[in-house]
Order: sequence, then C-alpha cells, then structure tokens
Amino acid sequence: MPSTGSASWEALGTQVRLLVTNRNEIEPAATVVWGLLDEVDRTCSRFRADSELTALNEAGGRPVAVSQLLFDAIEGAIRAARATGGAVDPTIGFTLQLLGYDRDFAALAALAALAALAADAPAPAGGLVFGRVPGWQTIELDPIRRTVRMPARVSLDLGSTGKALASDLSAAAAYDATGCGVLVSLGGDIATAGDPPRGGWRIRSSDDSRTDPRLPGEVIAIHGGAIATSSTTVRRWTSGGVERHHIIDPTTGLPANSPWRTATVAAATCVDANAASTAAIVLGNRAVDWLRAAELPARLVHRDGTVVRVAGWPEPLSEAA
Repeated sequence: MPSTGSASWEALGTQVRLLVTNRNEIEPAATVVWGLLDEVDRTCSRFRADSELTALNEAGGRPVAVSQLLFDAIEGAIRAARATGGAVDPTIGFTLQLLGYDRDFAALAALAALAALAADAPAPAGGLVFGRVPGWQTIELDPIRRTVRMPARVSLDLGSTGKALASDLSAAAAYDATGCGVLVSLGGDIATAGDPPRGGWRIRSSDDSRTDPRLPGEVIAIHGGAIATSSTTVRRWTSGGVERHHIIDPTTGLPANSPWRTATVAAATCVDANAASTAAIVLGNRAVDWLRAAELPARLVHRDGTVVRVAGWPEPLSEAA
C-alpha cells in the first residue's frame, strides 16, 4: 500500500501543511487545497483591498449581498462568539487596526523591524481610546437575501475562525477529490477527513506551528476531528512602544492578559476547536472549568511552562516527534 505523502507552502499569511495517506494522491489534493485557500483569501482577507470582506467593512452601515463563502464564514464567527459567551468576537477588526495590526503579519513584522532601526522615529499619535468591542450582536444576517449589515465603523476580522473554516473546507475538499485520508494544517489549525493512517495522525504540541517537527516535544495521535492551537507567543509586534499580540479580549479591546501562553483544544471541527482555544486564552483562569463543562479536551501551557491537561487530554505518546 502506498505510504503517506506531504506538501507544504505559504498561504493566508501562514504555513500550509498537507498530508495524505496515499502519496500518489498528493498532487490532486494539493491542487484542490491551493485553489480553495486562494478563494478564501480573496473572500475573507482583511488585508486585501479587493477582498469581499474589505468591501463589507467599508459599506458604511449598508446591507451588502455577499458570496456563500463569506456568509458561511461570518455565520461561523457568530456561532463561535455565541458558544464562547463573547470571548471570541469577530468585531475586533477596528481594534486590531488601532493596535497596528493593519496588514499581513509578514509585512507587519518587516515594518516593525524597520521601525526598530529608526531610533528617532516618532511614536504614533496619542488619543487612541480602547474599550469593549462593538460585539457580534451588531451583525445582521439575512439568509434569504444572503446579505450582511453592520453599523458604520464596525470592522470584522475573520483571521481566527476564518482560517479554521478554511482548514475544515480544505480537508473535506481534498478527501472528496482523492478518497484517501487527509490532514490539513494552517498555522496549527488542523482538520482531518477520511481514514487516518495506522496508529492515527501524530500531532506534535508546540507554541509555534513553524517549529521543526523533528525537535523534541509532546506527541499525541488523533483518528479524526480537529485540533487548534492559540498562542500569545507568536504574531507579536510593537506599537507605540508597547509589545502587542493578536488575541484580543473583547471586554477591553486590548490583547488578552492571560496566564496561558498557549491553548490547544480538540473538537469535532476546526472552527469549534479554534473558538475554544482562543476563548481559553481570553478566559484565563476561568478556562479550565469552562473547557471541562464543554467536555473539550485541552492542553494549556502556563507562562512559566507548566502544562495543564483538561477534560481527558492524553498524556504524550512520546517526547520525540
């Protein structure tokens, strides 16, 4: 029987990793996933002037007819917000712009590096006011007309749940195209479809999805479903002399001040797993009880490196990937 095949590339501002249980199917699987991710980028990117999401964010309070993909992405983001009690909220777009996260992260990191070299560079103008974000309840969806309406100056960011949805859709599309087992990882948001390899898909726990998988680390195996990781240690930048990260507490409009540096959650879909992992960072010390009540297996890493396993998250299979 053919062994597994793999491919990797960059898309949606992160690393894509594709695995299939039949290496002969890697090319058709990669073609399907590449095309789908390109569609997601053109539809849901906050950083493209020509994206559907940008047009919606600039609609000034008018209802906008949108594609089925964007409607589904926003609907999923609202479900995530409702399920997490508002700990994950898509109306953080304007807040992220105020914090300086106004372009693809690779470009933002390069800009920050240049700014750091300019010792006499002026600080951003003062007077920025942060507070509770507008809230997911301000979004009006009309499934009959397939329209979305938001108040003026409300800006959506789908970088979290949108990327997870892309993982779910990509795994399903690649499975439909090949008929073999598939795993898709978008920056650590992992979705699977079809039958796994013998022993399951081996997943290495890490703060950063770009870490070399051959390095030592905890390994678990999954036989289906999805896993997502949220972390405050990556996607960091400096704005106004203050170091920021991208996980926003909707109650303050500021990066979450969490005891957890990383949260990894397993769920039936990557959208559900991502919503829960992001919520765990935002909820802080309340996350353990919340995850247990939701029966969502999770691995939380404290800022000092202490690992807390919740709701049946397994002990590692080994200490090497």
